[in-house]
Amino acid sequence: MIIAVDVYYEENKAKSVGVIFQCWEDSKPHEVIVSYTENPHEYETGFFYKRELPCIQELMKLTDIDQIHTIVVDGYVYLNNEKKPGLGHYVYTNFSGKIPVIGVAKNTFRDNEAFVKKIYRGNSSKPLYITSVDIDLADAAQHVQSMYGEYRFPHLLKLLDMQTKEARQ
Repeated sequence: MIIAVDVYYEENKAKSVGVIFQCWEDSKPHEVIVSYTENPHEYETGFFYKRELPCIQELMKLTDIDQIHTIVVDGYVYLNNEKKPGLGHYVYTNFSGKIPVIGVAKNTFRDNEAFVKKIYRGNSSKPLYITSVDIDLADAAQHVQSMYGEYRFPHLLKLLDMQTKEARQ
């Protein structure tokens, strides 16, 4: 199974969502999981992972981690050409470096070309920026490229984004 994760913040709470699917080409999720974190860590410039990682850790407790073979994060694995760790790398090390992580970002970082592959989907002239750890970057990019949907952002990642921002039930 593959899980794509994202976190959305409102006031003093965070909503974490995981969209679980079996194959990169799937049009529907196998399962959608949700967790809430009260009073998440405050945002610190340059330390985004400190805010996001604890929320993802709580979310992942709702899965059978042994069934997950890839984690997709909204963001970067590496932030620059010197491999400064980004959220994806911290997620990877959190799981003892046993589950490959693919980062999918909508915007570029300056001085971050060496470990990023741009992909273009649909008719968009704007790329997605793919990074990865423990999976070949070209393979990671091909997986995201092959995801279901005709637009720039793959259907299941768009679903994840919408679920994450949906009002708390």
